Amino acid sequence: MPGGRLTQQERQQIALGLADGLAYAEIARRLDRPTSTITREVMRNGGPTAYRADLAHRATERRAHRRKPSAPREQRASAQPYGRDAEAVREFEEVYAAAMMASGMPLMMGRVLSCLTVSDSGSLTAQELAQRLQVSPASISKAIAFLDSQGMVRRERDERRRERYIVDDEIWYQSMMVSVRSTAQLVETTRQGVDVLGAGTPAAARLEGVARFLDFVSEGMARAAEQARDVLRTSPGLRDSADPKPDDE
Repeated sequence: MPGGRLTQQERQQIALGLADGLAYAEIARRLDRPTSTITREVMRNGGPTAYRADLAHRATERRAHRRKPSAPREQRASAQPYGRDAEAVREFEEVYAAAMMASGMPLMMGRVLSCLTVSDSGSLTAQELAQRLQVSPASISKAIAFLDSQGMVRRERDERRRERYIVDDEIWYQSMMVSVRSTAQLVETTRQGVDVLGAGTPAAARLEGVARFLDFVSEGMARAAEQARDVLRTSPGLRDSADPKPDDE
């Protein structure tokens, strides 16, 4: 299997594969590359609908010129606990961030959340995040502000009075509840439009249908989040017995 950076010709093949509707795994197979390499390449450069081989190649060259010299492979590997493969961890972190981006999260926010999530402590300072991701403190600050607004990180001061950003067992629950509250606000605003447009008119009927749909979905999300909350606090060995079951079981 070839290693190293993707060539411009490989990027052109990726673009052609995307245009033909091929899955990442199939494109990777044709190029004899890991699927994660193709996923990361596409998501880092605009996603499947906006990927352009020439732009992706130039962007990669610019990133390579800006990137600081990295530590030797042996040094990076020694920093990984539990005997983990440092390169495998780094690659998963990027693929995880790309998956978050595919779900609608901005890329830098996904990279920061991924970095925090795969750290054993689940807690890093802005300086530590900037060093790990090789980005500016301003980029970290912007990403944290977004994640904080979505309930996906929390802030604490450590013993040295440094602000630390933390992910814990509750972040996905809290994030879902932020979404539920936002949807509830949207439902309320939508129903205001029904009154403005006049009940019984085609536009008002459309808005009322949207409001009912969103109301139903948000109630279901809140109920599911409450039922599944304990899963986040359950150790893997106990998870099978703790998984929430449907009400009729």
